[in-house]
Amino acid sequence: MEKNNPEEFYKKLKIQLTETSVWPSDYLYKFIVLSDSENIGIIHKIFDNTGAVIESKKSKKGKYTSVSVTVNLPNPDEVIRKYQEVGALEGVISL
Repeated sequence: MEKNNPEEFYKKLKIQLTETSVWPSDYLYKFIVLSDSENIGIIHKIFDNTGAVIESKKSKKGKYTSVSVTVNLPNPDEVIRKYQEVGALEGVISL
């Protein structure tokens, strides 16, 4: 993600999502989190009651956990809103 200019990143993402998908659509998020972090639970809460399928997998040494979230969303704005919610968490890497 473009740390220097998140607004520009989200603007480009919205254009890409609009051009490449028919909405509503399933979207796959991927995040990397420290395994002992509370952030895994918070990510689950952010997607609570959305019908999301969430899969977690620890790294080989167990230090990090990858969290994949597949969820059906109504439009690109909603995809971006969820990225922003998760992005507010310290130490979460969005892929």
